[in-house]
Order: sequence, then structure tokens, then C-alpha cells
Amino acid sequence: MNKSLLLSSIVILFTLTSCSKKLTYFSNNLYSDFNWSEEELKKIQFYLSEDIKLVRAANSGSSTIEDGKIKINDNSKVDEIYIKKGTPGILVFSPKENRFAVSFDKDSKKYLMFGPNEKANGRYVLMAKDWKKSEGVITYGKEKYYTSSKSAYAALMVDVKKASRSIKRTDTASGRKVRG
Repeated sequence: MNKSLLLSSIVILFTLTSCSKKLTYFSNNLYSDFNWSEEELKKIQFYLSEDIKLVRAANSGSSTIEDGKIKINDNSKVDEIYIKKGTPGILVFSPKENRFAVSFDKDSKKYLMFGPNEKANGRYVLMAKDWKKSEGVITYGKEKYYTSSKSAYAALMVDVKKASRSIKRTDTASGRKVRG
């Protein structure tokens, strides 16, 4: 490999890594350390840590009676919504302290609720109306959906850029002498 190609590869790699997001979990500690208002929270870009799949089944079966026989028309419909890992979202509102309604959709009425979970180190994870062993009940828009229990640990993530600004003050003691 020639030197110019190696050098340009290193420069490109450095550029890509320096511009990439440094995602970290949004946690109760982060929230309480900075005590952001709801308006400030609405300016934060959130990201999803894991895929979430929402499923809703709607059956619209009907029956007719023809020539003494029952004819059943089963028209089942399944709605699925996928929200992939890394999808950006915004805070729509906070119904109470430590509860965030975050929308990952263009429609602000379609949001998911997140809150801190001590079993997940205080991370803000997906909240459901009810968690059973294998699934959770979620309201998305105006509809009731179900999600796998694997989604219980889907968490909010944020891009944190640490800026360090130190103020150094130096003072030199002049010393003291005994008067006498």
C-alpha cells in the first residue's frame, strides 16, 4: 500500500470517527443532574436503543345464512409498526415528572411513553399500560397495540458532547513575618 493512500485512509477514518454521534443512555441520573425544564427537554434529540415492534389485530368477521348453511367471512387485519434502533425522536410532552411521551413519527399523536427503570440502572425505558410475561400493552395514537416483552428494555439515548472549560486561578502567598 503506498504512503499517500495510507495517509488519506487515516485522515478519512479520523474525520468519520470525530463526526460520529456519541450516544449514551438517557438516565434518571442525567436528568436529575441537569434538572432540565420540559421546554429544554423538547430541544434534545432522542434516539431509540433497540427495535420496537407494535402489533394490533383487528377482526372484522361477518356471517350470512344461505340455503340453511352458515357462511363465515373472516376478514382479519393485522397492523404492525416497526420503530428501528437508532430512530430519532422528540419529546412531545411530559405528563408527570419522570415520564416522557416521545414521538418517532411525523404525527405527534403517535408517541411512546418512557420512564426510569431501576432494574436498568435508571435508564428511561419503554413503559406500557400493562406488562405480562410475554407482552406489553401500548397505546400508540388512539389504538391499543401489543409488543414483545423484549421491548421492555428499549431505552432512550442521547448524543452527549462533553465540553470542558476550566478556569484556573493562581494565587501566591506572600508570607508572614513575626513582629517583634
